[in-house]
Amino acid sequence: MPERKFNVVFLPIAEEDLTGIVLYISRRLQNPAAAMHVLDRIRDAIIKRSTAPESFQKFESVKYRSETYYRINVGKSFSIFYVVKGKTMEVRRILYSARDIDSLLL
Repeated sequence: MPERKFNVVFLPIAEEDLTGIVLYISRRLQNPAAAMHVLDRIRDAIIKRSTAPESFQKFESVKYRSETYYRINVGKSFSIFYVVKGKTMEVRRILYSARDIDSLLL
């Protein structure tokens, strides 16, 4: 049976998160190669998860949320948060894992 692939959509804030991560690593840390490596790892993690986004553990939040959040850990540094709506995997945030995640999620 072929794997079902979900459409992936980024909210504008998730796109801003990703741009900020890449710019910080490439400019502030002056390491463009590392920035591209992180970008590739984030992209690959999302693509891999898009084949079965609901088959993973739900993100347990301190706050009540009307939609179920899921988390993808990219190494120890970054976390990708998404919800599933029908056949769409909606990427909501891409955050540095040490931040106060509950306060930053929509």
